[in-house]
Amino acid sequence: MMNNDKTQKPEILADVAGLSPAYFGMAMATGIVSLASYRVGMHGMAMALFRLNILVYAVLWLLTILRAVRHSRRFFGDMIDHLRGPGFFTTVAATSILGSQFAVIGADYRVSTVLWGAAITLWVGLTYTIFAGFTIKQNKPSLEKGISGAWLLAVVASQSIAVLGALLAAHADQPYRLEINFLALSMWLWGGMLYIWMMSLIFYRYTMFPFSPGDLAPPYWINMGAMAISTLAGSLLIINAPDAPFLLSLLPFIKGFTVFYWATGTWWIPMLVVLGLWRYVFRRFPLKYDPLYWGAIFPLGMYSASTREMIEAMGFGFLQFLPRVFLYVALLAWALAFVGLALELLRRAGVLAKAEGNN
Repeated sequence: MMNNDKTQKPEILADVAGLSPAYFGMAMATGIVSLASYRVGMHGMAMALFRLNILVYAVLWLLTILRAVRHSRRFFGDMIDHLRGPGFFTTVAATSILGSQFAVIGADYRVSTVLWGAAITLWVGLTYTIFAGFTIKQNKPSLEKGISGAWLLAVVASQSIAVLGALLAAHADQPYRLEINFLALSMWLWGGMLYIWMMSLIFYRYTMFPFSPGDLAPPYWINMGAMAISTLAGSLLIINAPDAPFLLSLLPFIKGFTVFYWATGTWWIPMLVVLGLWRYVFRRFPLKYDPLYWGAIFPLGMYSASTREMIEAMGFGFLQFLPRVFLYVALLAWALAFVGLALELLRRAGVLAKAEGNN
């Protein structure tokens, strides 16, 4: 009996030790699907997902802190791992998106401001830890093995701060409104520059190195998601322009780049669908639950939300059908992933119960 207990406990701890840094993608996906639902008038669905996301966010932080305390070597080692390190940026994006939910759905700007401050703190710490670590570490992987779409989570994190900042600026008093809008603009510009740097490397890896079904992980959907959230941030800055003279003077530039981001994100959608068919249909890659799938759901919800906001900012009424279509796709994908997670948890619970029964 003693031996069985000792083997059972390490199995539980091993699950925490192996927790993906990108698991906050679940909070990102749940949050943005909630916001997209709210923007198309599905307020009941939006509120239910909002409440669920508060729970998801809290549980993920509890598990993350437990992992950092009990498995600190592995936790901090992941930060400078070229494939796992960028996943930590999901903590920034999840925090900002939850803050956006509090602002848009809950109208609670105090909590939103606290979460915005937390997101900025996380962004500063992770950005200069992860990229400094990548730079100075001695043993580095080749480009083929070291880069993936997950790197673009750094772009998403930056733009998520711009989004929440723009939402808060709209309800702030002067002079804070000017200052917050300026920070949001700066993060939006930096996120766009970072996308250009990273996407050049990712596209080069796409086309110039061998590609197997296993290489096409779900985070490659962030190729589109990073452009979608950039579109959302740009649209909010356009809406805020009357309250900030420097935004008003940059309005043609902001509008041009917002449409540029949206068009680039839209281009990625058919490409990613084709690659997904190649992976699962033609190469018969097994389809089973993976926490990384949350990173593929987030771009679908973000495309719906960003298109809806761009329609309002730019007056593109002819695109009115798109937000609802992509929201339905995102809701379906979210539901499938949630069922997959529930089944995985039930399976693990069954294994533990069986082990206890054998005692």
